[in-house]
Amino acid sequence: MNTSATELILVNISGYDRPGVTSALTEILAQYDASILDIGQADIHHTLSLGILFKTDGSLSGNIMKDLLFKASELNVHIRFTPVSVKEYEEWVGLQGKNRWIVTLLGRRLTARQIAAVTKIIAGQNLNIDSIQRLTGRVPLEESEEARAKACVEFSVRGNPRDAADMQLQFMHLSATENFDISLQQDTMYRRCRRLVCFDMDSTLIETEVIDELAERAGVGEQVKAITERAMRGEIDFDESFMERVALLKGLDESVMREIAENLPVTEGVGRMMEVLKRAGFKTAILSGGFTYFGNYLKQKFGIDYVYANELEIIDGKLTGRYVGEIVNGRRKAELLRLLAQVEHIDIAQTIAVGDGANDLPMLATAGLGIAFHAKPKVKATAGQSISTIGLDGVLYFIGFKDSFISDGSNVPNY
Repeated sequence: MNTSATELILVNISGYDRPGVTSALTEILAQYDASILDIGQADIHHTLSLGILFKTDGSLSGNIMKDLLFKASELNVHIRFTPVSVKEYEEWVGLQGKNRWIVTLLGRRLTARQIAAVTKIIAGQNLNIDSIQRLTGRVPLEESEEARAKACVEFSVRGNPRDAADMQLQFMHLSATENFDISLQQDTMYRRCRRLVCFDMDSTLIETEVIDELAERAGVGEQVKAITERAMRGEIDFDESFMERVALLKGLDESVMREIAENLPVTEGVGRMMEVLKRAGFKTAILSGGFTYFGNYLKQKFGIDYVYANELEIIDGKLTGRYVGEIVNGRRKAELLRLLAQVEHIDIAQTIAVGDGANDLPMLATAGLGIAFHAKPKVKATAGQSISTIGLDGVLYFIGFKDSFISDGSNVPNY
């Protein structure tokens, strides 16, 4: 076809959505053998917004628009035609070489103030929003139902930011001041095929520090808790703090461990998250500075694939105040993450790590996606992504799952 005889026309259709609208309009384009160069559709509360960019011979364009106009009137939808020049189209095609970023907003509820602030930062980086989609179900209006509600919106953004590191810092500062979570990820091949998720255990998968629970039973709760808090804040060496705390447990009966394991307070969203990850073919692991006894309990409960934690020495049914093997500290967690990636034959960029303490930072930095979960201030400030407003199933949205995919049994993220 001669370029001079070619016309490019953008059609925008809006109105009440019903089955068959898109079919009826594209059938007209098919009758004239028009080529569809781009198409996109969204439905917000049964209101359709459909865009079609098509190419046709200039001699046919008048008849095509006339037939589309009559069909739109019949369907009771609004239609608008915009001519697009070849130069404009070629410039648009050229943008496809630019980077794409995924910005995910997450919280119990999302406000216009939060979205306005995020989009202002995006615009300030000279980036263009290609699409916006809601990943969660609709938020309930009743305040009593909001306690466990989740709201997540994902922006697909194209372009090369002026300063990606500064954009990340602005997002993290904004999320802290406006009480929502935000994730910035480059939309690479690896983001689309994450395969391994590694979790810290204490204060991540469970809402307690097990060593503190053991210490309470041993009558040394305050001493151990103080050491734990200093270690998680990164104020003292983890190995030193670990040995000090374990020594204080000497003489505790093994039966206490069983009692604690059977009553572990599992973090909100863990069951839902594990079910979805398993269904979707992800491998999961616990990499913990806690204890294997409790990690194995969670492994059995949720079908977790790997557990690496610390082994307490037990003789004659009593804790000796010593441990067996190498301490699983921050350095060791990062090593284990790399090892598991090798075992699973995946690139390290396909891994995700989730944790809350200072000893999780090496693991979070090593993973393709490191997420600080309800983390200590130092960890949240250092990690690239964080979740502080909802449960652990928030990880699913950072991966890209939609609630509709999760609820209907689909096992493919909505990329």
